Amino acid sequence: MIAAGVALAACTGLVLYGVLDSGGDDSPPERRVPTASVTYEVTGSGTADITYQARSESGKGVTVKGAALPWRKTVAVPLGRDAVVNIVLGEQGGQARCTLTVRGQYVQGASASGEFGRATCTGSLPRPDKAGGGADRA
Repeated sequence: MIAAGVALAACTGLVLYGVLDSGGDDSPPERRVPTASVTYEVTGSGTADITYQARSESGKGVTVKGAALPWRKTVAVPLGRDAVVNIVLGEQGGQARCTLTVRGQYVQGASASGEFGRATCTGSLPRPDKAGGGADRA
């Protein structure tokens, strides 16, 4: 009877160990995507809705509603994606200017003015196979 109890306890311990240790080596390694440092800047006064591309392989943008100007954000953008910042002024209007720099180099600027004024700055990033090792890793 004692031997059966010891065997049962040992089996239970092994089963619990297997259940609790299930996340170990079976998880796939994290995929590292080469990126470039991109700085988006919106100058002006008042507020604007700002949408920008960040570290998203799906291509979905990040939106900041009613951002107080001036506004600036530096993010890592996957190579092969476009770096994009889009501004939309509110019904109060005004003037704003977006600028885009990639790895510290000016790429594009655009201005928006008036009620619901819009502007977009876009810059193409090289594809990972064309980057030649100059990618930032974030």
